[in-house]
Amino acid sequence: MRQQKTVSWSQIMAPDKSLTVLVLVAGLCSSFTYAKLPNIVFIVADDLGFNDVGFNNPDILSPNIDKLASEGVILNQSYVHPLCTPSRSAFLTGLYPWKTGLQHMVIFPLQPACAPYNVTLLPEVLKEQGYATHIIGKWHLGFCNWNCTPTYRGFDSFFGFYNGREDYYAHTLGVNALDLRDDEKPDRFDGGIYSAELFAKRAKRIITNHDKSRPLFLYLPFQNVHSPVQVPHRYSNMYAHIQDETRRNFSGMVSAMDEAIGNITTALKEAGLYDNTLIAFTSDNGGSPNNGGNNFPLRGSKTTIWEGGTRAVAFVHGPMLQKTGYRHNGIFHAVDWFQTFLAVAGGSPAENINMDSMNLWPMLELGIDSARTEFVYHLDNKFPPLQGHAAIRVGDYKYIEGFPGPFSGWAVPPKFQQSKKY
Repeated sequence: MRQQKTVSWSQIMAPDKSLTVLVLVAGLCSSFTYAKLPNIVFIVADDLGFNDVGFNNPDILSPNIDKLASEGVILNQSYVHPLCTPSRSAFLTGLYPWKTGLQHMVIFPLQPACAPYNVTLLPEVLKEQGYATHIIGKWHLGFCNWNCTPTYRGFDSFFGFYNGREDYYAHTLGVNALDLRDDEKPDRFDGGIYSAELFAKRAKRIITNHDKSRPLFLYLPFQNVHSPVQVPHRYSNMYAHIQDETRRNFSGMVSAMDEAIGNITTALKEAGLYDNTLIAFTSDNGGSPNNGGNNFPLRGSKTTIWEGGTRAVAFVHGPMLQKTGYRHNGIFHAVDWFQTFLAVAGGSPAENINMDSMNLWPMLELGIDSARTEFVYHLDNKFPPLQGHAAIRVGDYKYIEGFPGPFSGWAVPPKFQQSKKY
């Protein structure tokens, strides 16, 4: 006869302890996995022309931007849309803007429009990958309903403007309408501080306080260098040799943004995040010669579908890039940031049959040819025309249909031209 085995309470409870350990280990593995994912800092310069940065024009003083670009990969053929809202829609949706109804001009302050609710934005898919998501700067994708605003569209926090063209110091639009927000609340305490400095300080706070067990996605759409042309004298004085006042002050605005980017880069290093961070930089459209911007030697300007309105200043930087220190001539489009960032974040391609975005991470990481061979510059049939209507590129061929935009010439940099204001 077999003797019955006695089981103690400690043995009965052992499976629960093992389960607890397994759950704890699973949690640790999850945190470890998140921590290994690279941080992503996505910087967007507003109205920065092709000739408005030091690595394309040595007359511009942008040492921090130039250093990041020279240590990374400069994108020689990175394309955007002719205006702010269409490009920002493309960045965050991965869709051409005529598919979101945001192809025409920009969203104006009293316009009841925003990025469609049924479209998933980039920060939402990155949150699913474990990312902390923050936006500092210019939104310009609508605010007619709370559900249109950043903290309802996937961002953990928002500090910046809903609109465009604010005063750089008062942060107001039109007749003293305050447009600076800290999450949903108006910020009435930071008046008088230049926006680039203010945004850099907030970025430093977020970086310093970031939980390192999670990867960080920091979206930094600067106000610089959009009009109004305003900058502290210490920056414009760096260009005393430029006689044209608008160009002189505009150049100073580039240097002010560059200093802010330098301070943010320093914050990443001090927080121990820099060595696992992908920094991506792009302009949202070409420069506006009337406001001091310049796209030489490219033709056209902001609002046009010429190269000067749509070929962006862009680069990527980070230790995960296997080939660096060169200019890549492959085609990259604004919509491609979506799938490319998702690939960097370890995600699967977004399941959206209408997705225009392509994963071009292999091109950036390895330096191989771009998988993109064609794209649509823009598509807008609004009449009377106020911006470039339509164009497509296939290989090295470009076809323009209809009105190309209000400025079709080449603007020579007014470095030594006498301003009419003198």
